[in-house]
Amino acid sequence: MAVKQHIDDICERVEEAMEVGGIKKSIAFLIVSGLALVVSLVAPQSFPVDPAWIAIILCGVPIVVGAIIGLVTEFDIKADVLVSIALIAAIAIGEDFAAGEVAFIMQIGALLEEITVERARAGIERLIDLAPRTARVLVDGEERILDALEVKIGDALRILPGETIPVDGIITRGQTAVDQSVMTGEPMPVDKAEGDEVSSGTVNQLGSFDMTATRVGEDSSIQRMVRLVQSADADKAKVVRVADRWATWIVVAALTAALITWLVTGEILRAVTILVVFCPCALVLATPTAIMAAIGNATKHNFLTREGDALERMARVTQVAFDKTGTLTYGAPQIVGVRAVGHGWTDEQLFEVAARAESRSEHPLGRAIVASWQKAHPNGALGAVAAESFQLLLGRGVSAEVDNRQVLVVNRAGLDERGVTVPEPVTRTAEEAEADGCTVVYVAVDGELAGYLALADQLRAEAPAMIAALKEQGLVPVLLTGDNERAAAAIARTLGIQEVHAHCLPEDKIRLIDAYEKEGKLTCMVGDGVNDAPALKRAYVSVAMGGVGSDIAVDAADIALINDDIAELPHLTALGRHTMRTITANLTFAMTVNLVATLLAILGLMGPVVGALVHNVGSVLVIGNSALLLKWRKHK
Repeated sequence: MAVKQHIDDICERVEEAMEVGGIKKSIAFLIVSGLALVVSLVAPQSFPVDPAWIAIILCGVPIVVGAIIGLVTEFDIKADVLVSIALIAAIAIGEDFAAGEVAFIMQIGALLEEITVERARAGIERLIDLAPRTARVLVDGEERILDALEVKIGDALRILPGETIPVDGIITRGQTAVDQSVMTGEPMPVDKAEGDEVSSGTVNQLGSFDMTATRVGEDSSIQRMVRLVQSADADKAKVVRVADRWATWIVVAALTAALITWLVTGEILRAVTILVVFCPCALVLATPTAIMAAIGNATKHNFLTREGDALERMARVTQVAFDKTGTLTYGAPQIVGVRAVGHGWTDEQLFEVAARAESRSEHPLGRAIVASWQKAHPNGALGAVAAESFQLLLGRGVSAEVDNRQVLVVNRAGLDERGVTVPEPVTRTAEEAEADGCTVVYVAVDGELAGYLALADQLRAEAPAMIAALKEQGLVPVLLTGDNERAAAAIARTLGIQEVHAHCLPEDKIRLIDAYEKEGKLTCMVGDGVNDAPALKRAYVSVAMGGVGSDIAVDAADIALINDDIAELPHLTALGRHTMRTITANLTFAMTVNLVATLLAILGLMGPVVGALVHNVGSVLVIGNSALLLKWRKHK
């Protein structure tokens, strides 16, 4: 035990020394090694020592050391062991360039993995930054600014307009509207009054309020989300490289064949030749070259691939789970219907008076009404005829004076409080609009109902065709949204999505994805918001909307859709499957070439020089087959 502990300590020190400098050091080594290989290929005779040795030392030595550490500490035989044997065998027969080339290619893959880890850490750090550092705590009626981590359960806090709520709690005084998109992903704020719960990380948009802390520190909502992202990343099943899966058997077969040949024939050169041709270069290249070509193809269609094996995993998914707001929809409410019901009012007049009344509003619904009116009337001068005597009615809407008439733009509760009667037919049609996922805003003028406006988040134009294309590939679409049942059901009906889950918090989405995986349903998650980050991390593979999506969602995802054109998603899923077919073909060819060459080497029909040539030709053919992926497109 003491000897093993001593060996482990030495290995840990070696690993630490290899990690000094991080990504910058790896990039520098690759640049120098690449230049050395070019010189070695063009004019190796110009130097007393082949320049390829620079690549062998800078890129190859870490591979050999890592392979030794894995064998000594865990007896773990991976592709690194295969590559190490290949390096030593190639050097033994004077193939210095081949040894440097193999080491260089392997270090490129290691660099990509290192960059991926750094990006994952950056995403978690950004999520942590969402939590406010300070809190406005009330002590004996006076405000004191304390560190948010010092807040205790039962403390009284005051939250001003525009501030991020530092801990979870219950409102004790005041009314407001809270932007909960960080937790639910929905763009429209939620009205809050005394007795309502509020969550840390959400933003107070309008009025100030007092609250009592109920969950603080590590137990608060935003900190729980941080832990969800971290645990989701840790629990995520990683795809093991094919070369690693077969490494043990190939190493045993290569060494056994070489040893038996040497013992039977007594020719050490023949045994070395076996190790050279058994070198898994083509096998090692089979997957990364196909993946790199597929990534290039995906980039042409505006997909930025952040995880090296993302397309490999995409080939195995059986269903695609979508967030709603910002993913299947544009993520911003718009006017979808105006209905005037009062005497003497037209729809156009109702629309204008509502927009003028909301012209000074900071509420997202008010801004949406004004923006929609201005879009429909690009030459209209709404600002010049804005409302007077503007008053914000917290949790209800606004009151304003327009052309000497008192105008209310409020929700149903606002009408009821002021005794405005709503006829039964109007109530019925408004409820039908709400059943279709709309938010209804009523307009009353001088105490009488004039009509209502219906607002909704618009479905992306390309969404129906995209869902249909996924279904044609045999993939099952699923809707996971933090929105209410009516809005979720309306979108699902339009798109033909059968499985719908509404009111989903981040932990709910993770729970559902875990349940799917236990059932054998590997899921691709597509989302855009901070609330989607844990699910994007946990899903088998994930795609974030790179345009409207938050930086945290993009950091959490394996792939980012740069221009938010979800019409290309079916191409991505089809590309993943075709990439796996290419990888399978590459592996089959590589193993066949290795087997035939090994038999010829055993029989003495192939020497080291010819063996190295065959070995390199096999690698070139694998690269050529992978390159076909660059321009691949599924024909409709």
